[in-house]
Amino acid sequence: MGSIDRYIFRTTLASFAVVLVSLTGVIWITQALRGIDLMTSQGQTILTFLGITGLVIPSLLGVIAPIALMIAVSHTLNKLATDSEIIVMNAAGMSPIRLFVPFAYATCVVAILVTFIAAFFAPDGLRRIKQWDAEITADVLANILQPGRFAQLDQNLTIRIRERQPGGELQGILIDDRRDPKERITIIAEKGTVVKNPDGSFLVLEDGNLERFEVGKREPAMVAFARYAFDMSKFSNQGRDVTLGIRERYLWELMAPAEDDPIYKQIPGQFRQELHDRFLAPIYPFAFAALTFAFLGAPRTTRQSRNFSFGSAILAVFGVRMAGFACSVMTVKTPVAALVQYLMLFGVLGLSIWIIVGGVVVEPPARLMEAINRSNARIARLFRRPAAA
Repeated sequence: MGSIDRYIFRTTLASFAVVLVSLTGVIWITQALRGIDLMTSQGQTILTFLGITGLVIPSLLGVIAPIALMIAVSHTLNKLATDSEIIVMNAAGMSPIRLFVPFAYATCVVAILVTFIAAFFAPDGLRRIKQWDAEITADVLANILQPGRFAQLDQNLTIRIRERQPGGELQGILIDDRRDPKERITIIAEKGTVVKNPDGSFLVLEDGNLERFEVGKREPAMVAFARYAFDMSKFSNQGRDVTLGIRERYLWELMAPAEDDPIYKQIPGQFRQELHDRFLAPIYPFAFAALTFAFLGAPRTTRQSRNFSFGSAILAVFGVRMAGFACSVMTVKTPVAALVQYLMLFGVLGLSIWIIVGGVVVEPPARLMEAINRSNARIARLFRRPAAA
């Protein structure tokens, strides 16, 4: 790789990293705001909130990376054109296909990244989210016990808490336990925390009183305590299995699903759709990079506008991506739609390479440009200020 190739390669990957981080951060924030309920109503810590919402980032990267590469290639080509570097390299004998080589190297890096994300990192993150979310939402202590409400956990067992602190500490706890027909236990505590260990789940109460009223006795027994552990293992979700969906499966699990898998038996079309989406994920960066270079990589003088080519590249990439989504949806019921998507991507890639090799300059028709210029001139005359007398 020569010095020019290294320069273009570094510039493209640097731009790609900036765009990827920026877009992913914006979209991640919109997704994270949906999970703010973890802290407000379920009393989870901010670390739990950031951990669960952060695990969705690999899935976002897999979708955003091809778009970020398209923007990075456009930025690099625009930078080279603005500094007249493309014209100089073309005059020195560097053909468009030779100029495309460092962009192809950068695309290979992005494609490898997308491949690993699609095969392992994205499903692994979604799998961890589902397991973590199940531990939170299925746990009665985090889900059913809402501040200010009387929650009946079991027959003749009622618990109420006054409020839940952001760190998970419970304030103002009342427990009415009548499960034993021979006695009734009422517990009032100032505060408490949930403790989980190999022995089970316990609600550790602090600074409270326990009143035990036994059948046959006229007076209840009162006990003041500093700490008291109330066993809640029966209502914990520990050991509960989590059913993994299609998106939580690794690539090799989609390629060879178990014959007795109930989800595969129920929706085999969605398994097929997800599998082809994983295979096609690393192809999109090559298609987008080649398509963008086909529109913007030809040498032009500074007097020639690149706005039409830039707009056309955006529309072309958008059209290919939307067509890919449509084919992906149709693959569920129509397997041939997956073949159409493969043909479309390789067709776009082949056409783009043909344009690059042939040195074709993608420009609008002369009549269209004349019509646009006349329209702009008429609009300018309408808004032109009259000359001062």
